[in-house]
Amino acid sequence: MKKTDIKKVGISHEILAESALYPDLYVVRVYSQYKDLYKVMYEDNELTAEVSGKFRFEVKRLSDYPAVGDYVMIDRSTNSHGNAIIHHVLSRKSAFVRKAAGTSNDSQIIATNIDTVFICMSLNNDFNLRRLERYLSIAWDSGAVPVIVLTKSDLCEDICQKLAEVNSVAIGVDVLVTSSSREEGYKQILAYIKEGLTIAFIGSSGVGKSTLINCLIGENRIKTNVLSNDDKGRHTTTRRELIRLENGGMVIDTPGMREMGLERADLSKTFADIDELATKCKYHDCCHKSEPGCAVQKAIAEGKISADRLQSYEKLKKEAKYEVLNSRQIEAVKINEMFKEVGGIKNARKLAKSKNKR
Repeated sequence: MKKTDIKKVGISHEILAESALYPDLYVVRVYSQYKDLYKVMYEDNELTAEVSGKFRFEVKRLSDYPAVGDYVMIDRSTNSHGNAIIHHVLSRKSAFVRKAAGTSNDSQIIATNIDTVFICMSLNNDFNLRRLERYLSIAWDSGAVPVIVLTKSDLCEDICQKLAEVNSVAIGVDVLVTSSSREEGYKQILAYIKEGLTIAFIGSSGVGKSTLINCLIGENRIKTNVLSNDDKGRHTTTRRELIRLENGGMVIDTPGMREMGLERADLSKTFADIDELATKCKYHDCCHKSEPGCAVQKAIAEGKISADRLQSYEKLKKEAKYEVLNSRQIEAVKINEMFKEVGGIKNARKLAKSKNKR
């Protein structure tokens, strides 16, 4: 098996070791996808590939299919005799996930094997701390390291105030302030892009992701757009793509997503301050509402954290719990919560029957 150039596609020694389990196949990286066809990188070649019939038959979930950023094993090194066939998807060190469209409980992989996730939020219409908390929770869970990129600083009149608000929720996360109108505005990002590393940009449409990527590429390769007057944004990128940069780093451009369901989320890092305060509450099962000795409510009263942040925490906890359930399952969980003091709905029914007999 020929070895793919590690520097060119960011492949690690761990992935190479795993690929050695398939000596008759070639290890490549997926850099683009369109419907059922994939573009993959092999040495200096770009090939078209598709999954094998056996792979399609044996796959159990949508998330098991190849995604942009994946390392996969194919059966040939050229397309001279047709499309390459993908037989295996190698282990993912990180994955950015969202709920699949429709009623299915399956997950959709947005991008994989990412080292750094840049969470972009503009300092004008798109500025929203609650949305930022959502993206942080998803980014932490992905396995990559989140970095917050505040864009369009040239359109903001109170940068210091906005920056202070972001820092109050961005615990342990680097925060960068950029502007597409000044060249030095995006160069801070270059410090995070090194040879062999893969980065991804996420955030609402129109916040400047594509503009930043174009600056890194050095050409207007990605179509850009601005936020609409209603702040809803418009999708300017229609497919995910992995792009190689001159310094050997790689960037994955993802379609703009305004809101994402918490298919998976790591709230412990995003809300580490609230979790730490909760350990100081008088009661270990404190709900942080009106219980005596609640350290969280005390912190809110003292202005150390905002009531909105606690509300966001509770909302995302509930969403993360319910997101993978169907309507019937959600209703069952809610009913059990209503009767949790008597041990759930089953015990409540038993108590009701015993009372009726009396």
